[in-house]
Amino acid sequence: MPFDFQQGIRAAWIVVGLVWLIGAFITKRTARHQPAASLIVHICLLVLAFTLLSKDFFRRGFLRWRFVPDSDTIGWTGFALTAAGAALAIWARLYIGRNWSGTVTLKQDHELVRSGPYSVVRHPIYSGLSLAFLGTALAVGEVRCLIAFVLLVFEFKRKSVLEERFMIEEFGSQYVQYRREVKALIPFAW
Repeated sequence: MPFDFQQGIRAAWIVVGLVWLIGAFITKRTARHQPAASLIVHICLLVLAFTLLSKDFFRRGFLRWRFVPDSDTIGWTGFALTAAGAALAIWARLYIGRNWSGTVTLKQDHELVRSGPYSVVRHPIYSGLSLAFLGTALAVGEVRCLIAFVLLVFEFKRKSVLEERFMIEEFGSQYVQYRREVKALIPFAW
């Protein structure tokens, strides 16, 4: 039976979800967290982005228009980007270990991680998930998925600004230096 890129994309997202779920139980205690209003915005935007990307409910009107042709080449390219993005996000998630949180927090005894994927970009989880979203959007090929990708990138940029504020307050000049040396989301660019 030949490999189905759509099943591969689903499998990549399931693995990401399992890693996040299991990892949520082995984090350090939270010392400080983001304001409730910011958290609500974060959750709403992520739910909307994931729903637009994955649910047929939004396959209506212009949202179902294709922005790329429906072809195996585009589907396989989308799968490759999804798999690469998922792998980067998982690597970064495992690498940051117990310092991780799904929301903007500082953990007790928080450590500034600057090696591994964090030596390439400051927010490799966001980079990886964004790449995976882009790959899935490309494979599905509908406008709704492109909107989901834009929403996700917007939210990760918004969240990273708050996260960096926390990191500067915690690590001071050490984090400021890290910001000068390593780009936020895209190596050598942004």
